[in-house]
Amino acid sequence: MKATYIEYSETNSFSKTLLAYLAHDEALKPFVGHWPTFDGFEKQLHKKRHFGHRSILVERVKAQYATLLQDSPTVAANIDLLLQENTYTITTGHQLNIFTGPLYFIFKIMTAIRLSEDLRVKHPDKNFIPVYWMATEDHDFEEINHTKVYGKKIAWETPAVSATGRMDTTSIVDVVKQYTNILGLSDNSAKLTRIVEQAYLKHKRLADATRYMVNELFKSYGLLIIDADDKELKELFKPIIKTDILSENSFKAITDRSKELEAKGFSTQVHAREINFFYLTDEFRERLVLAADGRYEVLHQNIYFTKEELEREINAHPERFSPNVVMRPMYQEIILPNLAYIGGGAEMVYWMQLKSNFDQYQIDFPILIPRNSAMITEDNVAAKLFRVDLTFKSIFRPAEVLKKEYVRRHTKERLNLNDEWMELNAIFGKIRLRTHKIDPSLGPSTEAIKARLKKAMNNLEKKLMKAEKRNHQHALADIDNVKEKLFPGGGLQERSENFALLYVKYGDNLFRDLYKYFNPLDFKFTILY
Repeated sequence: MKATYIEYSETNSFSKTLLAYLAHDEALKPFVGHWPTFDGFEKQLHKKRHFGHRSILVERVKAQYATLLQDSPTVAANIDLLLQENTYTITTGHQLNIFTGPLYFIFKIMTAIRLSEDLRVKHPDKNFIPVYWMATEDHDFEEINHTKVYGKKIAWETPAVSATGRMDTTSIVDVVKQYTNILGLSDNSAKLTRIVEQAYLKHKRLADATRYMVNELFKSYGLLIIDADDKELKELFKPIIKTDILSENSFKAITDRSKELEAKGFSTQVHAREINFFYLTDEFRERLVLAADGRYEVLHQNIYFTKEELEREINAHPERFSPNVVMRPMYQEIILPNLAYIGGGAEMVYWMQLKSNFDQYQIDFPILIPRNSAMITEDNVAAKLFRVDLTFKSIFRPAEVLKKEYVRRHTKERLNLNDEWMELNAIFGKIRLRTHKIDPSLGPSTEAIKARLKKAMNNLEKKLMKAEKRNHQHALADIDNVKEKLFPGGGLQERSENFALLYVKYGDNLFRDLYKYFNPLDFKFTILY
């Protein structure tokens, strides 16, 4: 594949807040750590506090991988490197979308892999390990139970229970068949079919299935996959679980910081609650709230704790306390020697709301790295795009605008009535003067007639354009086809389409090309063709 790049601002697809962050807008400085530059990483390395949990982290990750490490030597070596004080992680996280979900799942991981390597080149005396944090404790099953391949939705319809990582995969057999049947017959499709079947049909829990699939795709790059739904890892988080539930520190800090962000004209993504933890079992994940009688209630479960009972429960079973979206990032930073977090635009915004909470708990705040965004197409689509006088930059504009511009460039006729309207406008000036002499009150009637005529001429212009479009219908159809290929359903390809058919076509070269052409700290939209 070949690559070209355009500015994020030229895509009209990213938020004001994200673009301001990439521009290092000083208004955002109170909400972030170091800027996402190599100089920022230099400063982050100097300030990074001692990380004292290396042994338990390595022990738990090895236990989670179990026999997978026998066939993953690069991953195994990276896990062992975590024991060294000069080893740091570069983390991205995402929900357990079946079959990896939309393309940006892949892009997040490859951004972490490539950035880790870029940092290793800059700092050869240190080790940088890419990490995929599985959001195994999330319970929004409807967000992850489907994927799309060429617009066809493949969904796993089954009742959701507890955290998605704990869900039983027994009922996913037919969904696996639907997915693999689309892949066709080739060496690459056979390989992907084997990976998917081994992942989802040989592993009982969704977390284990996801680990297997992601490991098979990225083990040669040394990607470390972590499941934080783990009692021993939660032990490290226990002091903050207890303090935050009882004191509501995060609610106060995040609420105040969110108001400051909004006061500066930036949007926010999440709202902190008084208690930012769920109570988690194999059967349910429900919010913990402070009831009117002073007890702590697990919503919808008729479970209550006094303050003393709650403290004993946290001490004995920290794994039952699951952080929500505003506390999960802190959990991540406590159990990993982490330097940076890689996420999408919305994730960047909600992390900005959390900075003051990290400060009050004296936890290092990571550098925020927007993931690489990309569009992947084929030579024939690129050729069709160039044939209708479009560029990869212009294709981000609305289809109707592109078609009108194409017609105007290629028509032999003049399709606007600007000159005629100027003549009519001059005539109305004379009419306005004459009517004013006779009766000044006739002015509004004159203007009303003029407005009706202007509207009629605008409608006539539209008819002229519509008539001329029929003379270029093949080219305009090509514009529609290109837009639908590159923007399925009207949105960015990466936000809906699965990687499956791209893998069938390119195999592991798909990942090698992403690794080759992604430049995580350049912050450009990548187009591969």
